[in-house]
Amino acid sequence: MQSHLRLRRVVTLLSFLAALIILSLPFHGKADNDVVYVVPIENSVEKGLSSFLKRGVETAEKENAKAIIFEINTPGGAVDAAGEIGKLFTSTSVKTVSFINKDALSAGAFISLNTDEIYMVPGATMGAAAIIDSEGNAADQKAQSYWLSAMKGAAEQNGRDPIYALAMADVDVDLPDLGAPKGKLLTLTSDQAFEVGYSEGTVASIDEVLVQIGYPNAEIRTLDESFAEKLARFITNPIVIPILLSVGSLGLVLELYSPGFGIPGFMGISALLLFFYGHLVAGLAGYETLILFVLGVALIILELFLPGGVAGIIGFISILASLFLATDNVVYMGISLLIAIGVSILASILMIKVFGKKMKIFRKIVLRDSTNTESGYVSNKTRTELIGLVGQTLTALRPSGTVLVEDERLDVVSEGSYIEKNKMVKIVKVEGARIVVREIPNLNKE
Repeated sequence: MQSHLRLRRVVTLLSFLAALIILSLPFHGKADNDVVYVVPIENSVEKGLSSFLKRGVETAEKENAKAIIFEINTPGGAVDAAGEIGKLFTSTSVKTVSFINKDALSAGAFISLNTDEIYMVPGATMGAAAIIDSEGNAADQKAQSYWLSAMKGAAEQNGRDPIYALAMADVDVDLPDLGAPKGKLLTLTSDQAFEVGYSEGTVASIDEVLVQIGYPNAEIRTLDESFAEKLARFITNPIVIPILLSVGSLGLVLELYSPGFGIPGFMGISALLLFFYGHLVAGLAGYETLILFVLGVALIILELFLPGGVAGIIGFISILASLFLATDNVVYMGISLLIAIGVSILASILMIKVFGKKMKIFRKIVLRDSTNTESGYVSNKTRTELIGLVGQTLTALRPSGTVLVEDERLDVVSEGSYIEKNKMVKIVKVEGARIVVREIPNLNKE
């Protein structure tokens, strides 16, 4: 009986110890180990998207995620932004997967090629990655060469045949079997991409992608864009930038012709602040650019009250510098500024020529009153009471000289002829300080 009781106590003690050991072991559930982030890549590729994806990659790295699935549906966009995204994907230690959920065209194709694996939904497309300039024309040879090299490198780094990447960007590559003969860019369907090794499989959903990459039970964490990031993406769009700058300059120009401070000024300042806000959020500009812009505006205002023009010139240069520092594409910023300046000049011409407006600010710094005779102002006292009086020349008039009239010495001029000293003269005209005399011959004979 005692031995049986002792055995029960031992078993109970061992069970308790086993329970403690189990509870002390780390839990290897899917919430800790099998985490996969899903990050969307939608609409145009621009600098704001690059900033958002950087946050996504950093978050996945911090959370020790097993993989990042980029759900792609984009018509393409800026080459420089795509280049930054490509470097971001290849530099992370987290497994990167492209899930092309419709289209990955142009810059979208380049981004996809920089991920470790690619999966496509049925009917999806990838390709058509020719580089074009801001006017929609083919880019110059230097840009073309860079882009072809980048496309080739993106394909090779993940073991894909570069000929298809080159065919997506170069019309001189001949691939008639894939519907891309010479003169036409290659665009792969989901079936064609799998056939040539540009896709690891055709799937219908994220869940199927998880099965394919080996994490069927992983916890899916979706990273969405914040409002600030969405706004930054919109503001940094190459089409929106010249519009914002034009609205900003137009509003400020119209404000110069308006009494007080109203809607045009508020509109102009808001547009410019939005420009800097978007570039700050996108990581393209720092607070030093905004400070430089404000300093430039302050110097231009100060110039209105200082002579010399130095403050105004420095202020104008400061504003231009702040705008160029807020972007990494100097050429495009230059084009945007030219558009904005053109809009401002046109608005000024319309306000002056059509509406007859004048800049209200000049009313405060330009003297508008005149000291004319009609207003009662005279530059000298007019001695009209002298007309008709007679005097004697104290000096010869050649034609100017001095005359004594009623014991008053006057500086006069003759009517035209030379008059000798001690001759009698008559005042015939007074024009301000100018007194005109004429000789009186008859009196001299007496």
